[in-house]
Amino acid sequence: MEIEQVLQNKNVVIIGLGLMGGALAMALRKEGPDWIGAIDTDSEVLEEALDRGVIDQGENDEEGAARMLAQADFVYFCLYPRTAVNFFKTHMGNFKPGAVITDITGVKQILVDEVLPILRDDVDFIMGHPMAGSEKEGFGGADEGIFLGRNYILVPMPQNDPDHIKWLKRVIYNMGFTNIVETTPEGHDKKIGFTSQLCHVIACALIDCKEERHLSDFEGGSFMDLTRIAMINAPMWAELFVSNRDALLSQIDDFENSMKIMRGMIENSDENGLSDLMYSVRKKRVTMEIDRKNRTLAIENQFKHKESE
Repeated sequence: MEIEQVLQNKNVVIIGLGLMGGALAMALRKEGPDWIGAIDTDSEVLEEALDRGVIDQGENDEEGAARMLAQADFVYFCLYPRTAVNFFKTHMGNFKPGAVITDITGVKQILVDEVLPILRDDVDFIMGHPMAGSEKEGFGGADEGIFLGRNYILVPMPQNDPDHIKWLKRVIYNMGFTNIVETTPEGHDKKIGFTSQLCHVIACALIDCKEERHLSDFEGGSFMDLTRIAMINAPMWAELFVSNRDALLSQIDDFENSMKIMRGMIENSDENGLSDLMYSVRKKRVTMEIDRKNRTLAIENQFKHKESE
């Protein structure tokens, strides 16, 4: 499929050139921007990205960041939540008037509370969250292929320009995401507490509860799939867990309740009860997958229809 050049005549800046920032830069390059700049504290990462042609310019200090932001039509924040907030506060005066800004931050309420109240009226910050990633860390593990077929969450606010939201959806679709959904900040943090953060908590707990080093010699696909994400970016996920504490604790409570029910059935040798429960959850999971595929098909048809107009 030929990718529409929706970034033509635009300057793009990635803030934070790690695994996700690097992958985004690679994917956005295919959409025809005039140039791609990156802001990162690690000068070696910037040099590597320049050498590989992933970016056209890199800056690693506040003065350089200010100069770069003044030229940026489209800005992608790829920072931890508190670092993103601090960057916004430091550089709010440096954004180019009319710039469209988005982010990949794993929690949104902190941005609502601390960024939106100070946001300039002449820039448009559309919150978002690509549901893609890898157990790898840093720019060296960046690969735009992680976006193919994945979900992307947008968290539009009343003040966002509808035309900018439509444009951003096209940018996202062109990167390979096939299901783009919209929700509120509260809805985002609650659902992500379940579909992402709780999963990482479970994976960590599963590995932590055993000290046997050679367990992987006995693994099948289930253990491998369940624990891959335990190879975790510890500082980032610790910050995400705490930043989304209330929503995540609620999800942990729900999970523990379900575990208690299943434990009771196993303890009481209740095969019929277990079978009925597992039949029910299988049906729920199949329904979820059918719904997702239907939404993906609708989005694909929507963009194909626009291309034919």
